Amino acid sequence: MSKEDSARYKDLFSKLDVNKDGIVEVGELAKVMRAQKNLKESDYYRADQDASKGLDFSEFMTYMQSHEQKLRIAFSDLDRNKDGLIEPSEVQAALAKLGVAVDASEAERLTKRIDKDGSVGITWEEWKDFFQFSQAESLEDLVLFWRQSLMIDIGDDLTVPPEFTEKEKQSGMWWRHLVSGGLAGAVSRSGTAPLDRLKILLQVHGSSQKLGIVSGFKFMLKEGGVRSMWRGNGVNILRIAPESAVKFAAYEKIKRLIKGGDATSTIQPHERFFAGASAGVIAQTFIYPMEVIKTRLAIGETGRYNGILDCGWKVYRQEGLGMLYRGYLPNVLGIIPYAGMDLAIYETLKQKYLSKHPNEPNPGVLLLLGCGTVSSTCGMLTAYPLTLLRTKMQAAATPEAKAGLLPLFKHVFRNEGIQGLYRGITPNFMRVLPAVSISYVIYEKSKRRLGAS
Repeated sequence: MSKEDSARYKDLFSKLDVNKDGIVEVGELAKVMRAQKNLKESDYYRADQDASKGLDFSEFMTYMQSHEQKLRIAFSDLDRNKDGLIEPSEVQAALAKLGVAVDASEAERLTKRIDKDGSVGITWEEWKDFFQFSQAESLEDLVLFWRQSLMIDIGDDLTVPPEFTEKEKQSGMWWRHLVSGGLAGAVSRSGTAPLDRLKILLQVHGSSQKLGIVSGFKFMLKEGGVRSMWRGNGVNILRIAPESAVKFAAYEKIKRLIKGGDATSTIQPHERFFAGASAGVIAQTFIYPMEVIKTRLAIGETGRYNGILDCGWKVYRQEGLGMLYRGYLPNVLGIIPYAGMDLAIYETLKQKYLSKHPNEPNPGVLLLLGCGTVSSTCGMLTAYPLTLLRTKMQAAATPEAKAGLLPLFKHVFRNEGIQGLYRGITPNFMRVLPAVSISYVIYEKSKRRLGAS
């Protein structure tokens, strides 16, 4: 170790050791780094060899040397032409090789966030200073902080599939994230199932039976007791695994077709929208009969169906195979506005934050959850009229619902107006916050259990 590095470590240690007791404690480090929201405590505790909850100068120096060595290797790998600068084109090429898609403008924005002297690239000193105490250890981490793959389930089925890097695919992390997301979805959907069933009842019978939030709950309790509030939840959980698997597989296949065999090419936002929407259509085609069964169970009176298989068999025997795909058209049409609005709002919120906080690599969990929730809710709001028409067609409770999409739309709009196209949206909004909260907690716990943290 050079004298310059030793002096630099001593100076940094002295600044961090606020109470001058020769130990840098977690609390002291947190105070210094709080403004950056970057504290990486897991590495810090690993560096604390005697488990004293603090580092003496020797441990601190060992930690810094090890950390900077990792940063030096990452810098050298990115600097392909070995000119001592990481340029936007090198950033884009390196991320593309990892399977992280960024265009030229985003690569330039990433470079500018680290480049302090306004030059055309990032020097080693700028790289080292930026990542010194950051949760991010690479440019890949900076991009992935904002990756829309928190796997948060708000109960809708039209979401865009998650993105995974080549590294995650090769290491098997992808399936751990999918399993964690599936478990989170199962628990959050179970927790909010009464609101989901209430939404369906309001969509189908809200107008004819004059049902509202309170009267709808009273109706469910009077008709079937507390247990009936979870009617249809079983099939809603069962479809998570096949839908997620088909959607993910289709999404990856379509992306490869778009790239044309060039693994290093960057997929553009409009191409991601096309791939995500197409994968959603394929997944919905595969599991759609389960959607119909869920709706029939939710609106069915006590004793009408003896479980999922009995419901499916009775619908098929009494109304034919076509009934299991009734409402399919508005369902797949709803994917387009949902996916488009979801991606557009999320990207807008992301860019707004990055423009105002260029030096904060990690936006924080609450902000990411907020952005994801807002974008998904906007997508849900945009596609809701089609969702309502789909549910009415699945229920086939009126002649208009059996006649087809256009006759049903005209009937609802003529008799109930715009309000009729959004009937039942209040319980849908009511379940968003608890669904996100439950889903996030279960997702994080499942990830840790499966070793995907």
